[in-house]
Amino acid sequence: MKKAVEEILKHVGEDISRDGLKDTPQRVQNAWEFLCSGYDIDPKKILNKALFDTTNQQMVVLKNIKFYSMCEHHMLPIIGKASIAYIPNGKVVGLSKIPRIVDIYARRLQIQEQLTKQIADTIYDVIKPKGVAVMIKARHMCMEMRGVQKQSNTITSSLNGLFQTNDKTRAEFFKIIT
Repeated sequence: MKKAVEEILKHVGEDISRDGLKDTPQRVQNAWEFLCSGYDIDPKKILNKALFDTTNQQMVVLKNIKFYSMCEHHMLPIIGKASIAYIPNGKVVGLSKIPRIVDIYARRLQIQEQLTKQIADTIYDVIKPKGVAVMIKARHMCMEMRGVQKQSNTITSSLNGLFQTNDKTRAEFFKIIT
């Protein structure tokens, strides 16, 4: 990877021997290893380690979980917030595990639509709740820094179970998170 970064720097007209760039190839490699560290973690194992019995059947909501990801098309940042809800069906998960799931999937090359679905499907498959809702609002640097060069928020959602079939439940979720 360091050699590839050196080639990129040369290609854009930089002098790779100048002070400010001497350690850049290693720093870029370290950064990308972190930014793509989600490939090495199984999100289902994270959730399975923190399941607890419950009699609660009311909505559990985690709102505005900040994340950073990288667009798989241009390898530029996606900066956003995820709001996630589920309705327990005999099990709850440790609250810190939900943001960890967001980070695991966000630390892969992504498109927002797929990120939203991966989070919802994983929670639905592992916790087996009555329903899961995920809404992500994000800015895409591939749109802002190049291309149309306009700032906007992209909003995606993925709904499973009661959130998909029950209008009142879905409306309650969107009311809570807005």
